[in-house]
Amino acid sequence: MRKQIPNIITLLNLLSGCMAITMAFQGIFGGVVLWVVIAALFDFLDGMAARLLKAYSNIGKELDSLADVVSFGVAPAVTVFILLRDHLTSPAALNGVSQLIPYLAFLIPLFSAFRLAKFNLDERQSSSFLGLPTPANALFWISYCYGIDRSAPQESPFLYLTLALIVILSLLMVSEIPMFSLKIKSWRLKENGRQLTLIVLSAVLIAVWGITGIAWSVLTYIALSLLTAFIKRTNR
Repeated sequence: MRKQIPNIITLLNLLSGCMAITMAFQGIFGGVVLWVVIAALFDFLDGMAARLLKAYSNIGKELDSLADVVSFGVAPAVTVFILLRDHLTSPAALNGVSQLIPYLAFLIPLFSAFRLAKFNLDERQSSSFLGLPTPANALFWISYCYGIDRSAPQESPFLYLTLALIVILSLLMVSEIPMFSLKIKSWRLKENGRQLTLIVLSAVLIAVWGITGIAWSVLTYIALSLLTAFIKRTNR
């Protein structure tokens, strides 16, 4: 039974993703945010439980990826689909294909699934990431949709912005761009400068923007990762 505890936590991640999808179909974007954040918490805890209990297994690894596809791929995609279908206005120039536009949201789970499969086979990503992690991508989308639904004008510029972000972030998930991990392995400030900087900036952004600040925090994470990669390349 002890060895099944991490798997049970992973299944709670999956259940949370299913609840998020239900909230998305009802147009309750705040509920989507809540359940995806809970899923992300379970995603963190299952790995911690596996390490503490020394309960690693191939089943757990595969189950984790399956749960992540639902919670961090399908759930945000359904949320974006509802946003595009019901909350953003298509310009007259796109009238002929306006009904097809929302389905572009499902690029998110396609690229998420590819990224997760790639991650499972890539031994280079044990302590850091190559490409945008799927939970970070999911957190961006749910908070973005929440913010657009609450405060942004429902005009065509936001439609174009949303479509552009779908393509950019999907490609970023499967890219070879180094992204730092949030794991803190020691208490030395020098070794955790990026992590602590991100935590402080995220706290400020969320304090100022509320739930929408999560999206800005993910963009900050991407910017810090790109800056770090650029500095390392120029110093070679």
